[in-house]
Amino acid sequence: MESAAPMIEVQDLTKRYPGRTAVDGLSFTVGRGEVVGFLGPNGAGKSTTMRILACFLPATSGTARVAGFDVFHEPDEVRRRIGYMPENNPLHLDMRVREYLKFRARLKGLSWRRSRGQVDAVLQQCGLTGVERRIIGQLSKGYRQRVGLADALVHEPDLIILDEPTIGLDPHQIRAVRSLIKELGRSHTVLLSTHIMSEVEMTCSRVLILHQGRILAADRTEDLERRLSMDGQVVAEIAAPEAALIEAFRDLPGIERMEVTELDGEYRRLSLTPSQGADLRPLVFGQVSQHGWVLRELTRSRHSLEDIFVHLTQGRNRPGN
Repeated sequence: MESAAPMIEVQDLTKRYPGRTAVDGLSFTVGRGEVVGFLGPNGAGKSTTMRILACFLPATSGTARVAGFDVFHEPDEVRRRIGYMPENNPLHLDMRVREYLKFRARLKGLSWRRSRGQVDAVLQQCGLTGVERRIIGQLSKGYRQRVGLADALVHEPDLIILDEPTIGLDPHQIRAVRSLIKELGRSHTVLLSTHIMSEVEMTCSRVLILHQGRILAADRTEDLERRLSMDGQVVAEIAAPEAALIEAFRDLPGIERMEVTELDGEYRRLSLTPSQGADLRPLVFGQVSQHGWVLRELTRSRHSLEDIFVHLTQGRNRPGN
């Protein structure tokens, strides 16, 4: 069935420039209805890949399909199904918001009647009804980003591609744009690029981590965190003599490393690193109960996407462009 086919299919995609390779043999898929984040530092190849998918840039080799249509051989069909907001949003700053969106809707092939209805819809969806008659150049950066999103949505695309959508915004504007992206994810497929770790954690269900034009990891955000947290250290604060703590845990199986440090009063901090990804918390609780000690904290460290990215890129060469 066509509806079961991925929204994006990329195979061995490569983009070379003289003296450097921006995208190096990428292969990935994005399912319909997914919100997927391209995560990586500046120069990792995120924007280049998005420009290729949006038919703005030819690839050197490889294949890419959007909604079943070939990006290189059927670009008109692909463009009808994509709403693309580039990092540097090329708005017409001397036009009014509604005027601009109607202009863009007609350029994208909508009839006069349908374009009016769609402009009304995206003005409402993107929170622009209060500024629809304002000149775009007089709007704040946050509102300009909303106009760019409305432009990407006005022709009802299947896929929305957003390149660094919150760059340059203040914290309040970032929250508003993130909320809007989450809302878009309920009815569209969204591909979002960013170098901000929290951006992906808060808006995306799956992440592709890029480095030097290659994909280092591709998984659901919670699965990536769980995979790295398998070696998560367990920390406990226990009211017990140091010698007794060391004696109780020294020869227990599954513990690779143990550290004991003094805290206030009778309390000691016990830090345990598992040898094979085991969760040591039940073991700690059992020993504390057996010895009758007082336990006031028992936690297991979790990894953020930033930890994951550092872990995956550690020891590699500096990123390319």
